[in-house]
Amino acid sequence: MGIINRTPDSFYAPARHVELDDALSRAASMIAEGVDIIDVGGVRAGQEGEWITEATEIKRVRPFLAALRLVHPELLISLDTWRAEVANACVGLFDLINDTWAGADAELAGVAAQQGAGYVVSHTGGLAPRTDPRGINYGPGSAVVEHVLDGLAEGARRAVAAGVASDAVLVDPTLDFGKTTIDSLRLVAATERFTTLGYPVLMAISRKDFVGETLDLPPEERLEGTLAATAVAAWQGATVFRAHDVRATRRVVDMVASIRGDRPPVRSERGR
Repeated sequence: MGIINRTPDSFYAPARHVELDDALSRAASMIAEGVDIIDVGGVRAGQEGEWITEATEIKRVRPFLAALRLVHPELLISLDTWRAEVANACVGLFDLINDTWAGADAELAGVAAQQGAGYVVSHTGGLAPRTDPRGINYGPGSAVVEHVLDGLAEGARRAVAAGVASDAVLVDPTLDFGKTTIDSLRLVAATERFTTLGYPVLMAISRKDFVGETLDLPPEERLEGTLAATAVAAWQGATVFRAHDVRATRRVVDMVASIRGDRPPVRSERGR
């Protein structure tokens, strides 16, 4: 899942694609690099910067979604929003709603159901949209894993009850959102636990703060840490990876799949 942010203030500057032509060019590059899904967002996740209204978010994402659908009709398109109003304004232009704020708008899953779209269930520990974590404490040891498992299971039940097909639900532990760095590391290490919920597991690892704090690096230098965490999650069964660096992530995921025995080598001539 490649990331295209239609925002001027994304935390990772190379992911800012405000101009339509630039965004379409990046989408074409991602497709060439092996992307399966492109995730389009119009609002910065964190609380820094101005508050963005629904109207502004629609203005940012809808024209690009329409152009992307026209130019690449076979591409799976994900809309990254927590607002039902935004999703309703983009009818027919997405295949998946990436609800990063854990059902903050209770009507959003219903919009996905009405459109026959998939829906990403997330976990934020109850935080409101665009709220940075403060004073987070899920309890000792791996208690955060159990908390996230329970939250994702309940979120999936709500999505299905709203009419989303059970085979169109994905679950995302939602690293960094309502989490400390230690929490996020524990969640990556426990990826296999999330696969037991019976839904595809999405991991949004790319250049996040938990990688930066672990290695004491700015966003521009977090690729290696991102790929290490990606390999761990892939080995344990995660199947969707939200990524800025599509080519590198694709290669890591493919290599892990081959080591697991899920993907044959492109060629195997050595020693024959």
